[in-house]
Amino acid sequence: MSRYEKASHVYWRCQYHIVWTPKYRFRILKNKVGRDVYRCIQVYCEQLGCKVVELNVQVDHVHLVVKIPPKLSVSKLMGALKGKIALKLFSKYPYLRKNKLWGNHFWQRGYFVDTVGINEEIIRRYVRHQEKEEVQEQAQLTLQ
Repeated sequence: MSRYEKASHVYWRCQYHIVWTPKYRFRILKNKVGRDVYRCIQVYCEQLGCKVVELNVQVDHVHLVVKIPPKLSVSKLMGALKGKIALKLFSKYPYLRKNKLWGNHFWQRGYFVDTVGINEEIIRRYVRHQEKEEVQEQAQLTLQ
C-alpha cells in the first residue's frame, strides 16, 4: 500500500496534526458529548474527502491527525468541523446553550496545526497516548 493518495491528476500526502479546544477550555467533552464529537469528526471528515489517521477527544481538547486532499485547505476543514459540530451539539444538548458564557460559540476561535512529515509515528503515538500522559501528570501534581 502506498503512503500517497491518488486523485485524477495528483499524488499527494498532505497530513496534519490539529488541536482545538472548547470555549474557555471548559472540561465539557466527556461522556455522550465527547462520543458525539468523536463520531461527528469521523463522519464530517469522510464527507469532505479527508482521512482520519488518529483521533483523540479529551475532556478539554481534541487531537486530530488527518490527511487532507490538496483541493481543501486546513482552514476550510476546521471551519466546517467546528461549525457543524457546534450546531449539532447545541441542538442535541440544549443545556449547553443556556450557559451565557458560551455566547453561541462552542469552540475557541483558533486552533493549532502542524504538518506531519518524517516524525509521523512519534506524533501518532503522542496523540494515541496523550490521555495516559495527562493522567500521570495530574497524579503527580496531587501527590506533591
